[in-house]
Amino acid sequence: MASRTPSPEGGEAFVYRVSTAEEWEELQSKGATLGRDLDRRTGCIHLCTLRQVKMVLQNHFKGREDLYLLQIDTSKLGDGLVYEAVDESNSFPHFYGPSRSFDPLRLGAVTTSEKLRPQVNGQLTCGFLS
Repeated sequence: MASRTPSPEGGEAFVYRVSTAEEWEELQSKGATLGRDLDRRTGCIHLCTLRQVKMVLQNHFKGREDLYLLQIDTSKLGDGLVYEAVDESNSFPHFYGPSRSFDPLRLGAVTTSEKLRPQVNGQLTCGFLS
């Protein structure tokens, strides 16, 4: 079982969400999203730090070209943001919502979005990853 800890004191100002075009459109049109199937099954929105983005893309989104990288202001997530250890060296941020309820990710928490573009080597990139 993953260990849960609140956002580190003085932690990162931003976390990131790899979002499909469909999810990004939903977020813009409805103002909120409960994410994809994995998020709904686990009861949290899966996020990552900037240094984890390339690993997440490689492990979970290989071959996809309909992706956006959303920069999310951690101060807008409050105590619903929890870092969970998935192994000895990686803790990933997850958004559960207030009191660990499954709350949607709201558009107001997103500060910037960028379309991920394929490079010649097949990896995806955007301005955040340059």
